[in-house]
Amino acid sequence: MHPGIIAAENPGKIAYIMAETGQTVTYGELEARANQGAHLFRRLGLNKGDHIAILLENHPRFFQIVWAAQRSGLYYTAISWRLQPDEVEYIVNNCEARVFVTSRLRADVVERLEGKMPGVTQAYMLDGTIPGFDSWEEAIASMPETPIADQSEGASMLYSSGTTGYPKGVKKALSPLPYGADIPNLTGMLWGMTADSIYLSPAPLYHSAPLNFTMGALRHGTQVVVMEHFDAESALRAIDRYRITHSQWVPTMFVRFLKLDPAVRAKYDVSSLKCAIHAAAPCPVPVKEEMISWWGPIIFEYYAGTEANGFVHCNSQEWLAHKGTVGKPINCQLHICDDNGEVLPSGESGTIYFAGGGEFEYHNDPEKTRGSRHVKGWSTLGDVGYVDGDGFLYLTDRKHFMIISGGVNIYPQEAENLLITHPRVLDVAVFGVPNEDFGEEVKAVVQPRDMQDATPEFALELLDWCRERLSHVKCPRTIDFRAELPRHPTGKLYKRLLKDEYWAKAGKAI
Repeated sequence: MHPGIIAAENPGKIAYIMAETGQTVTYGELEARANQGAHLFRRLGLNKGDHIAILLENHPRFFQIVWAAQRSGLYYTAISWRLQPDEVEYIVNNCEARVFVTSRLRADVVERLEGKMPGVTQAYMLDGTIPGFDSWEEAIASMPETPIADQSEGASMLYSSGTTGYPKGVKKALSPLPYGADIPNLTGMLWGMTADSIYLSPAPLYHSAPLNFTMGALRHGTQVVVMEHFDAESALRAIDRYRITHSQWVPTMFVRFLKLDPAVRAKYDVSSLKCAIHAAAPCPVPVKEEMISWWGPIIFEYYAGTEANGFVHCNSQEWLAHKGTVGKPINCQLHICDDNGEVLPSGESGTIYFAGGGEFEYHNDPEKTRGSRHVKGWSTLGDVGYVDGDGFLYLTDRKHFMIISGGVNIYPQEAENLLITHPRVLDVAVFGVPNEDFGEEVKAVVQPRDMQDATPEFALELLDWCRERLSHVKCPRTIDFRAELPRHPTGKLYKRLLKDEYWAKAGKAI
C-alpha cells in the first residue's frame, strides 16, 4: 500500500489535518505534491540510496517532501528544529545529504550554515527564501504530478537525540521490493487501526515514533491529525474536536494531562478514543493507573528504539496484571546479560539484548555499531532491565544514568518516578553528582508547578516525602529547583545537560 493507491480510489479523502489551523490535505493533493518532489529529486541526479536532510517544524508540506523521498528510494534524515547550528551542520554532513530542505521559520539557524555543508548541492526553503536557498514551492511547480518511472521504497535515517556525545545515525537496508509491495499494516494488526480511524500525532514529526506511525497510517488510508505543538489542554481539545480514535503519547504527556485542573479535563469528550499508545520512557505506575482509570483499558505500551532491533508490547490488561512492565517481546527474543555478557536468570537486572528483531548499523561509525553488539550477535539500545517469571520485561534505567555511590549501584528512574507523582511537582530529573567520600551522590532538580514553592522548606518536604516511600540510599540527598527542565518535545529529558553542568561546577570530568 501507499498513498497513490488511495488517491486513485478516493482523491478527496483527507490524508491529514493540521490541528491548530484546521488546514487539510487530501490524498490526491499529497500524491500530486509527492510526485512532483520525486521528479525534482531525479532531475537533481538523486538515485536510490542517496540522502536528503530535512529541518522542519510540523509543517503542512512535511509529509509531501518525505513521501517524495520515500517513493524515490532515498534515505531521508529529519532533524530536530531545536538543535543549534553546529549540531545541524554535523548531522547534515554526517548523513551525506545532497539536498537540504528547511523553512523560513528556521532561517535564524540555517543562515549560519552557509559554506559549511559541502556535500549539499541544492538547498531549498519553504514559505520564502534567504540567500543560499531556493524556493521549494517554485522548484516543484513545473514538475509532473504523475509518478516517476523507477519508484522504489526509501527509508528514514534518523539520528539519536544526542543525550550522550554526538548523535548517531541509525541506518537500515533499503527494501529490495517494489514501492508499496508487501508492506504489513502493523498498526492495524496490533491496535486495530483502519482506513476509518483517525490518528492524533501530538509530537514532533522528525522523531522516530511520530514519523513512522504517521507514515504507516497514511500508507494504509488512516486520516492523521498533526498537532503543531503539544499542550495538554490543546491535545484534549483535538481529541474532542476531531473525534480521535487512535493516538500515541509519552509518559510526560500523561503527567501533563493529570496535572490539569479536573474541571478543565471534564470539558472535553475523549470517549471516541479506542486506542492510546505510549512509549519512549518508563511510565510511573501511579500515572498509568490513573490514565487507565480515566480513559479505560485502551492504553497500550511498547518498548523499542529507532534501531528497530526488537519490539516489546503489552495491553492494559497485561500491564494491570504485571504493573510496571513494558510488555513481552513479539518479534524477537530477549536476553538479560551482566557486564561480562553472561545471561542472567529471570528477576535479575542487566543489559537488555534483542535477538532476531532486525538489523541496523550506526552510519559511518563501526565502533559504535560494534559497541551495541553482544559476542553472539545480539544488539542492545543500552537499557537495563529484567524479565519476570512470566516473560514480561521491566526497565530499570539507561545504563549510562546509573549512579555509583559508595560502591552501590543506584538507578535514578525510581526516584524520578516517585517525585513526579507529588501534586506540587511538574517535572523532575535525578542524576549523580560528585561526592568526595562516596564518588557520587544522588541529586534531584525539580520544576515545581508554582515557582513560589522553590524554597528550602519545600525541598526538605520533598526529601522527607521521598524517604517515606523509597529506600534512603535511592533518594536524593539534595534538591535544587528550576523554572524549566531541558526536555525534548518528544518527552525525552536531556539529563546529560544538567549532569554536565553540575560536574563542571565541581571541577570534575565525567
